[in-house]
Amino acid sequence: MKKKCNTTFPPSRFPFFYGWVILGAGVVGVLMSTPGQTMGVSVFTEDLLEDLEINRNSLSLAYLVGTLGSGLLITRAGKLYDRHGARVMAFVAGIILGGMLLYLARVDAMVRTFDRVSPVISTFILLSFGFWGIRFFGQGMLTMISRNMVMKWFNRRRGLANAFLGIFSAFGFSLAPKILDHFISLMEWRRTWIMLGMVIGLAFTLFILVFYRDNPADCGCRADGNLPEGRKRKRPPSLPDHDFTLTEARKTLSFWAFTLALSLSALYISGFTFHIVSVFETAGLDREHALDIFIPVSVIAIVVQFICGYASDFIRLKYLLIIFLVGILTTSVGLTMLGDRDLAYWLIISGNGFVWGLYTVLIGVTWPRFFGLKNLGAISGFSLSCAVTGSALGPFLFSLSLKYVNSYAAAGLACAIISLLLLIPAYLSRNPGLPGPDASGSLE
Repeated sequence: MKKKCNTTFPPSRFPFFYGWVILGAGVVGVLMSTPGQTMGVSVFTEDLLEDLEINRNSLSLAYLVGTLGSGLLITRAGKLYDRHGARVMAFVAGIILGGMLLYLARVDAMVRTFDRVSPVISTFILLSFGFWGIRFFGQGMLTMISRNMVMKWFNRRRGLANAFLGIFSAFGFSLAPKILDHFISLMEWRRTWIMLGMVIGLAFTLFILVFYRDNPADCGCRADGNLPEGRKRKRPPSLPDHDFTLTEARKTLSFWAFTLALSLSALYISGFTFHIVSVFETAGLDREHALDIFIPVSVIAIVVQFICGYASDFIRLKYLLIIFLVGILTTSVGLTMLGDRDLAYWLIISGNGFVWGLYTVLIGVTWPRFFGLKNLGAISGFSLSCAVTGSALGPFLFSLSLKYVNSYAAAGLACAIISLLLLIPAYLSRNPGLPGPDASGSLE
């Protein structure tokens, strides 16, 4: 294994801890998943509706089908990651993600080749497959692999590393809609997807082969490098006493408290972001107002990520989970009032900022601390599959809200109620890896 790790160059001979290179590579990997993230798809939504034989409900349903298909496979992908490591799996994901973007760029031409089939049906099927590809290999595999790789290289500094990972990722994600919208206006949506496919499928996969490494032990390194012990400070253990299996993890209350909260946030954020232009137009605001919220949201998210990421090394994660759910509640309430008052606009921005910031912290730190590293891919993969399922339902449920209520307020109200209910298991959750009163109870 060490021989494979040292291909291109041996990380152990670096003049500094190679984990910092891994952190930078992880940031690049997460950002390269942008075309498969909802904010990366949302800027193409109105162009797809205009140029393809499909309406908003059908487009949302195609996104749901593709994303659900992705969610069903994420757990299996996590197990493959545990077996083959970050470099191999990220390379495969990058190659196929690039190919799927090239496929989507030609989807309208492919619809015309199926002239014996209804354009509505062929468009729906072809888009569903394309959405499955970019969601599974982008938002699913590439994000999971890049985050988990970074978490394996840090132990006592895991929260700090995750904070930096989140900060740079949030900054990139906040700029992505504006940048992609600019490219679409310059070269239209098809060529934009072609450009992204070439960058990810060629340049990024070469980057993976050079810099990605799965874990420090295989490379002759140690997690955190040669970090001195320093002063003893009271902090939660960074790893449990034993590694949990996926089956054991799913029997704990804490696993479901965190997973359901992360899934609800994915549902809300994907639904809101996928229809963001329509959400603001329905409230009497223009496209520019809609896309402008990403910048202030990212500023709040960056601050939250840095503070909470650092704090996560020292405090119980359930307190961050409670703040996370309050953030979902805040932005959901803002959505129900959007268009009526300026307060709603800032409730959405502040709530989204906290949700974006804490999502990165919780998804990165929780699973290694609670359940260990041995089955990290399987456990984080299953949780991510639940979140992906939530993100699949979000756009479709938001479109149903618009269709039957003529606004997105009903979707916001539903998310607000669910976030209130989830505060109960969040408060009761404990670290399952600790003995005694700090451990969470089993669901058996």
